[in-house]
Amino acid sequence: MSESNESSDQPLSIVTGGAGFLGSHIADRLLSEGHKVVAIDNFLTGSPDNVAHLADNPDFELIDHDVTKYIDFPGKVDHVFHFASPASPMDYLELPIQTLKVGSLGTHNALGLAKSKGAVFLLASTSEVYGDPKIHPQTEDYWGNVNPIGPRGVYDEAKRFAEAITMAYHRSHGVDTKIIRIFNTYGPRMRLHDGRVVPAFIGQALDGEPLTVFGDGSQTRSFCYVSDLVDGIFRLSQSDLHEPVNIGNPREMTILEFAEKILALVDTDSKIEYKPLPEDDPKVRQPNIGRAQAEIGWEPRIPFEEGIVETINYFTKKTEN
Repeated sequence: MSESNESSDQPLSIVTGGAGFLGSHIADRLLSEGHKVVAIDNFLTGSPDNVAHLADNPDFELIDHDVTKYIDFPGKVDHVFHFASPASPMDYLELPIQTLKVGSLGTHNALGLAKSKGAVFLLASTSEVYGDPKIHPQTEDYWGNVNPIGPRGVYDEAKRFAEAITMAYHRSHGVDTKIIRIFNTYGPRMRLHDGRVVPAFIGQALDGEPLTVFGDGSQTRSFCYVSDLVDGIFRLSQSDLHEPVNIGNPREMTILEFAEKILALVDTDSKIEYKPLPEDDPKVRQPNIGRAQAEIGWEPRIPFEEGIVETINYFTKKTEN
């Protein structure tokens, strides 16, 4: 895929899904830490625009490749960050087979690359492995409450399988694996119409359309700004941990409260419109981050009010262009 990196002392990291929302921010952080970065993406939900600012960086390379196909790379590889996957409900409900394949075949291929190179492997898992949880807040030792045959099961079970095969490669092959369970993350480079609640509400407010609140809006989410999440990812990649680690902001709010905050921050005539709750929609979501605090010294630092203004400004500029 690329020229060999064998002779360089500079660490090389491969980021699958590297042109996506999170993958592109991870690439930025790794480059700032002195890594060479190879981003692999087939642009199913990612976009070259997210890494266009890196086009002239000699330490960055973007490769168009589907990770459900065999992954090969010449020379040394120090880290494999596996972030390829549709991640919004709209995406994985429209792309159920692709979502299952990237969580299974894609994870298998990425692990195989890490094993062959003796590289650290970091899996992007999700709080969705907890399903509609019966304990609150969610701790890493909770096994979850997931409907495997429901419409959301294609994402939930893809990530649960990805965790299982990651731990199998660690136990059976000695691969140095890490698992991060990501809670709702927001910030610049999200797609405006990807179906997730942050871009959905901001986009609706900017367009003067009603903000769609499902159910009565009492379901909760916990929102983490992207730079905080990426800091947790990097810290975990440098640690000796192998068990899953929650990374998210424990500040919990209802969807209705979030909608009202958006209406207060965006100059809009939008109102709130209520619609039926989708099947298997989690009623609560809040991370217990005790393990991250104790083991990698991480906790979120960006206040919600600061991060959401940055995100609104990003989407405002995108809609003006």
